[in-house]
Amino acid sequence: MHEILISVVAFIVLIGLMVVVHEFGHFAVAKLCRVRVEAFSVGFGPRLFGIKIGETDYKICLLPLGGFVKMTGETPGEENVADDPAAFTSHPRWQRMLIGFAGPFSNFVLAFVLMFFYFAWFNEVPSVRPAAVEWVTPGAMADQAGLKAGDRFTQFGAVANPDLGAILETMNAKAGATVPATVDRAGVPVSLQLHLPAGDKAGDLLAAGFYPHYADKPLTIDQVVSGSAADEAGLRAGDTVDSIDGYAFHTLEPLLDYLQIGKGKPITLGVRGANGAQKTLVVHPRVQDGGWRLGITAQPYGDLPMRRSPIHVAQASARSYDYCVEGSLMIGQMLKKLVTHQASMKQLSGPVGIAVVAGKAAETKDWASKFGLASAISLNLGILNLLPFPILDGGMILFLLIESIIRQDISMAIKERIYQAAFVLIVVFFAFVIFNDVSKLTVFTHMRP
Repeated sequence: MHEILISVVAFIVLIGLMVVVHEFGHFAVAKLCRVRVEAFSVGFGPRLFGIKIGETDYKICLLPLGGFVKMTGETPGEENVADDPAAFTSHPRWQRMLIGFAGPFSNFVLAFVLMFFYFAWFNEVPSVRPAAVEWVTPGAMADQAGLKAGDRFTQFGAVANPDLGAILETMNAKAGATVPATVDRAGVPVSLQLHLPAGDKAGDLLAAGFYPHYADKPLTIDQVVSGSAADEAGLRAGDTVDSIDGYAFHTLEPLLDYLQIGKGKPITLGVRGANGAQKTLVVHPRVQDGGWRLGITAQPYGDLPMRRSPIHVAQASARSYDYCVEGSLMIGQMLKKLVTHQASMKQLSGPVGIAVVAGKAAETKDWASKFGLASAISLNLGILNLLPFPILDGGMILFLLIESIIRQDISMAIKERIYQAAFVLIVVFFAFVIFNDVSKLTVFTHMRP
């Protein structure tokens, strides 16, 4: 019951913030274009309280699920607005397109601001001591310096016995430079000279080419994507992977790097089933999301001790920008795969799925999951609203573009029929997504054979 309550509250707060920011974008540009805004509402349903300033009613409503902006003349078929110069439909099409675009744009800005705030004020780094190496990318800076898997840092730059946070701080402070390091390799001290990445890759361990040793327990499978390479090889949720081609990977990141190096080469897994039975599996990786993948997710390896290490404003801006660009590209790739039937609709998450993830993020101690989830949802909301589908902002922009090309308005009767059909499709789609979310809940997955 506690988890459900946390999930519901987290969902309401998260979605409420995303939608209110989205609607504020429409509101602000509408005001700039002198379109009459009749209401700016936080929430839906009966009005609880508010204040009317000029022609706009700023109000709080009963149902705290987002909000809306009501502009005069924005609803197809609305009467008595043809001669109203302040009506939405009375303004030039370019202004109406700008108003439509402003909502999704506000979500992109919110995602950037959230991640900028995280990097500039939090930027949590693991305080794992001693800092050890799990995997080194062949040919990368770390490999060229002579770093090996299993090495433990006893000196990094001017810091003795550094934790991972101290290494990251040194990498940020000495970006582009070459720093001395000493590692303990099976009891033998080894001195190295490590060249550090610069620019927007400053402080990036992966760009330097080594993956830290976070966890001691073996990699344990949380989920296996149906029909994936791992699924066809016989890997199952709950399995523990003790070795991969003889290597012991404890987290997914170095394993992913290993798969890219292999370029699709079959890998051999030493696996212990949930019942303790040993088995050996051969998996043939497949290309997915621009890289080689097995089709698995791993169970969390426990809460790491973390400490804050804020970075410079310029670096925070660069990392936030990169996060938003990479996130947007991933969403675009997923949409493309859905359209081309390369991905299943069952991979989508709706309100219930978001609530579950939001609840888990709310209960974690770190800030990275909270800011990351909020930014990801904001990016999703912005991109999905730009899709050229009626009812969505992108659909309205598409209609306005068509009208601009043919130099006349599309018949209101045609628009109304299109919007009605689109509304039915949206309702059916959300019903499917919610059913899909509910079927993934633990109470139902435990009932499956």
